[in-house]
Amino acid sequence: MPLFWKAYTSDVTTFIDQLKAAKPTLEEEQRKGRALLWDKRIDLNAQADYSDAKVPQQPYVYQTGH
Repeated sequence: MPLFWKAYTSDVTTFIDQLKAAKPTLEEEQRKGRALLWDKRIDLNAQADYSDAKVPQQPYVYQTGH
């Protein structure tokens, strides 16, 4: 390896590193946002009720009868 060799960093990696340096709370804010939308507890009883209430669909949905 030559002495002038430098490890490559992409423009995207450089941008993300600068963004994190400028705003150190970014990752914590992302975790809070994720918790608002995605990290939810699932009510298994309600999920079972939803599954039981499903009506089977016809092979051709626009057909009115057999």
